[in-house]
Amino acid sequence: MSYIVNKNDRLHVSVEDLTHDGAGVAKVEGYPLFIPGTLPGEEVEVHVTKTLKNYGFAKLLEIKKPSADRIIPPCHVFPTCGGCQIQHLSYEAQLEQKRKSVRDVIDRIAKLPHVPVHPVKGMEDPWRYRNKSQIPFSTRDGEVISGFYQSKTHKIVDTDVCIIQTEEADAIMTAVKRELHSLGIETYDERTHRGMLRHVVVRKARATGEVMVVLVTLKKKFPQKDAVVELIRRTVPGVTSIMQNINSEKTNVIFGNETLGLYGQSVIIDSIGDIQFEISARSFYQVNPVQTEVLYKQALDYAQLTGEETVIDAYCGIGTISLFLAQQAKEVYGVEIVPQAIEDAKRNAELNGISNAYFEAGAAEDVIPRWYAEGKRFDVLVVDPPRKGCDEKLLQTILRYKPKRVVYVSCNPGTLARDLRILEDGGYRTEEVQPVDMFPQSSHVESVAWLEIGL
Repeated sequence: MSYIVNKNDRLHVSVEDLTHDGAGVAKVEGYPLFIPGTLPGEEVEVHVTKTLKNYGFAKLLEIKKPSADRIIPPCHVFPTCGGCQIQHLSYEAQLEQKRKSVRDVIDRIAKLPHVPVHPVKGMEDPWRYRNKSQIPFSTRDGEVISGFYQSKTHKIVDTDVCIIQTEEADAIMTAVKRELHSLGIETYDERTHRGMLRHVVVRKARATGEVMVVLVTLKKKFPQKDAVVELIRRTVPGVTSIMQNINSEKTNVIFGNETLGLYGQSVIIDSIGDIQFEISARSFYQVNPVQTEVLYKQALDYAQLTGEETVIDAYCGIGTISLFLAQQAKEVYGVEIVPQAIEDAKRNAELNGISNAYFEAGAAEDVIPRWYAEGKRFDVLVVDPPRKGCDEKLLQTILRYKPKRVVYVSCNPGTLARDLRILEDGGYRTEEVQPVDMFPQSSHVESVAWLEIGL
């Protein structure tokens, strides 16, 4: 318990910063208070809801002095819905705030204040950018509802429109919700583990316009499937694939292990730059295709390939970055721990006629030393790890073999900064960092860092 701030205090405070999840930060004699819905530069009246030893939480009561960057959010369920955190901040200010968040951790955690952190590369139109929507369905007071989960809960915020997802997803969500009861289909109930329809997943390929719909059901037997297929095709005539995924587990994970075809093809085709990708119901694929191309071009630029280099792509997924690199490298070797992703990567290489990209399933920290033991030598290493950052063993593997150049693609500025410090201490020099806005209206930011081995 804090002796400076106590629960139920009503305070007038000045907001100084934003947290990584978009809450405002005010300090009372050095004691941080996290206040959702507030922005830097604002003076606000708050009610303290919880205090811990080193920080506390408060609820916004009144904005006494608004930020010049505050706007009216265009979404009618913001901020109740947990999908966006900073719709109330102008887009120009969002980009500056994201640059500041990267700059802060590069200074504070990586201890690299001299390294340039460039302005964030943003979108010309920061709306309707998501090519994949995962929409939960439920029933409340006898009415079918669908939408997105309220922040940090499994309570669905009912809505027919989400302005960061495609219009096709909105149309399908609304039509299924309207017709479900008349079709005699029950929604899934998490508490009783009964019902049929759990989620509707909609994917759209930006380059080709192809649309895939995945109905996630509790049971394989789905007597009403023909009627649902007809409804979806009537709602969005451009749908090219309708699949059924069966998830009979009592879990928060969306997909089960079995997927069946109900209509059309089993994949849709999209492209990033000149590279095509087959996307199946469960394939990992970046959700913002416009900014994915910006991100990958930045990684390619930092790799500085001349056609003579042999490159490792650790955490290669379905080969998205690998195939980009293969256009300008002598050879690319991709490694990924998920076997299905490696199968997808091999198929995508074949789809594009790329013969200088090789893929292997396994942990990068195990596979890369074996490649070196087999006599392979690598000039450039690209990593695109999950939010937890690079595995410690992989970082030690990099420091052991010391490829000349490392390109680090990151979705978490904090773990990027931690890993840069480790690589710097091992002999690398960070040249610069370029943030890219992959998720407008949210507090997330991706970055690409360029490192060279010290001379």
